[in-house]
Amino acid sequence: MSQPVNDDAIGFFEIDGDITLRRMVLRNANPKGTVLFLHGFPETLHAWKGIAEALAVDYEVHAFDWPGYGLSSRPTADRFSYAPKDYARVLDRYIGKAGIDTSKLTIYATDIGALPALLLALEKPDIARTIIVGDFAPFNRPQFMYASLQALKAAPAMDQVRAALNSNRDEILENTFTRGLPKEGHFEVAREFKDDMSRAWTHGAMTTADAFSHYYSHFTRDQDHFESQLARLKTPVKVVWGEEDLYINKAMGAEFAARLRAELTLLPGMGHFPHLQNPARAIDEVRAAFR
Repeated sequence: MSQPVNDDAIGFFEIDGDITLRRMVLRNANPKGTVLFLHGFPETLHAWKGIAEALAVDYEVHAFDWPGYGLSSRPTADRFSYAPKDYARVLDRYIGKAGIDTSKLTIYATDIGALPALLLALEKPDIARTIIVGDFAPFNRPQFMYASLQALKAAPAMDQVRAALNSNRDEILENTFTRGLPKEGHFEVAREFKDDMSRAWTHGAMTTADAFSHYYSHFTRDQDHFESQLARLKTPVKVVWGEEDLYINKAMGAEFAARLRAELTLLPGMGHFPHLQNPARAIDEVRAAFR
């Protein structure tokens, strides 16, 4: 029987003086391991709620809102840059302060959550027993990216895209998850999840779109660093990709997996958010990582 996410499962966890994360933890009296889920844009930890409930039967499950997302802290950009490298430091502090046994940890990271996990793994190869990543941009390959994402990488186009994101919150939350999929591939996200994203968009002094834009302003630098250090990556990695991903072309996933000599699974009919489109598949991937 799945373990429900109740009020006690979601709370707040201080990382340092600037960052407090909203997190979800489902504990198990005798866990087979620990799973940590890392979300992307424009998501919150509620993206993982149903998946977490299913996996909590056998595992301890963690998820949190990145700074700038959900109800986590949103310090000004002069105090926290929202760069992938800074997210990697937040992840490192979370794992350490939460007391997670990294020898029994699987990280499942998608979109903006994936590069921080891999940057951390460069410095700490034993940060997890396995990292599952997908539908993200490990390298600076604009030709594999959706036009508006390319434009976020440099001014002045960056400022225009950021303004457009901020003025189109409702359209983004309604259509982002199924954009590019044929009508028969469309799916609904939970109302609770959609409402959470909507309420959290303007939580604090910075919007979710602002945080996303700040991330992208440092993205090329951190991608280039990661690519230059790729040979140092020793943590086992599995790559899972939606074959119909409109935002980050599957060619990106194929190149990354080939260069890393990692297993690549292309998911037919899936877009940029396979964990939302087919949660059962994400559950299966996590379970397989512990076998």
